[in-house]
Amino acid sequence: MFALVDCNNFYASCERVFRPDLNGKPIVVLSNNDGCVIARSNEAKELGIPMGALAFEFQRFFEQHKVHVFSANFPLYGDLSNRVMTVLGDFSPEIEIYSIDEAFLKLDGFDYFNLQQHGEIMRKKVTKWTGIPISVGIAPTKALAKLANRIAKKFPEQTKGVYIIDTDEKRIKALKWLKIEDVWGIGFHHAQRLKALSVATAYQFTQLPSNWVRNNLTITGLRLQHELLGIPSLELEEIALKKSIATTRSFETNYHDFKSLKERIATFSAICAEKLRLQQSCCNALTVFLKTNSNRRDLPQYRRKINIQLPFPTNSTIELAHFATLALQQIFKAGYAYKKAGVIVHDFTPDTILQTTLFEKRDERHIPLMHAIDKINFLYGQQRIRLASQDLKRVWKMKQEHLSPNYTTKLNDIIVIKV
Repeated sequence: MFALVDCNNFYASCERVFRPDLNGKPIVVLSNNDGCVIARSNEAKELGIPMGALAFEFQRFFEQHKVHVFSANFPLYGDLSNRVMTVLGDFSPEIEIYSIDEAFLKLDGFDYFNLQQHGEIMRKKVTKWTGIPISVGIAPTKALAKLANRIAKKFPEQTKGVYIIDTDEKRIKALKWLKIEDVWGIGFHHAQRLKALSVATAYQFTQLPSNWVRNNLTITGLRLQHELLGIPSLELEEIALKKSIATTRSFETNYHDFKSLKERIATFSAICAEKLRLQQSCCNALTVFLKTNSNRRDLPQYRRKINIQLPFPTNSTIELAHFATLALQQIFKAGYAYKKAGVIVHDFTPDTILQTTLFEKRDERHIPLMHAIDKINFLYGQQRIRLASQDLKRVWKMKQEHLSPNYTTKLNDIIVIKV
């Protein structure tokens, strides 16, 4: 059996942990630079606030309905997520952290356990120890556990936040209830295609011929069909190294000149290089992109990206910043107001196994230099040592007008209790 544990309205719940006065009140959390809504409490959903709503368009609505608005506080959310996952580790030795607010637990050897009771104890312990409410779905496969969790979250009073699909009758009833567009792993385009064939529910999907599913939805679709039929086809995934690393930012103001963009691209390259070294990888290619503000229809629009193959694999901040700047020169156009840019590194190889070339190769002197820089930055703070092409006085700050304190990750923000 598998259990899928999902934190309820996670970002909003994190804000409520240290603000219990917000229980029962509408909450929205905004994206980077307070751009749009990325999380809503149930109360905010009932008001009709859509996911992705632009903050400046809904500002008056928020004020009229007394919606509590927060800037995304990812250090706080990440720390509370780690605490939740640590507690869940006590309930099964095999756990897959699926996302910041979801985890799969494999319940092998639990044949003589009361799984309903086990799930309820899990739910109570996580809520008591972290303050974060969770829902638990338990089933023979990961896809059915995802479905069981959806039922537990949809009907909390009837299920007590825990639902188990342990009979064929429950499985079929749940599949007939679930719309095809809500099936885990069925994207928008596949859902539209299936609806055109009068497949409206997950149950109808399971009744399709397996040959048709394989030919039209590939082996991935066939595995999903097997999962929904109660045939385990997906195991827990081990933590794998990232296949690409991206550093992208929306700017606090529009940038017009090449010099300012060059400084940002150099900084983004430095962040990517540090992450590469952390996972002991080098990249063989990188992508640089630029874009204007699509919401400013009164300004000329331009967006461009470029992929370049590096002459040799590297994780050196100096070399990556150099190549990224060359890429930027090829796509930059004067006369535009740029609002966002980014650097993406990909095509990784282990830094211990590097293919050398005849005419060009990485500067071996950079290896101990980067090691020393990482060590100093770790001890004394991020980006204490930077490239000359970076702004030495500038610390990147997003627009976060509604940021809550970092209660658990910053010493100055720890709650002080006077007794």
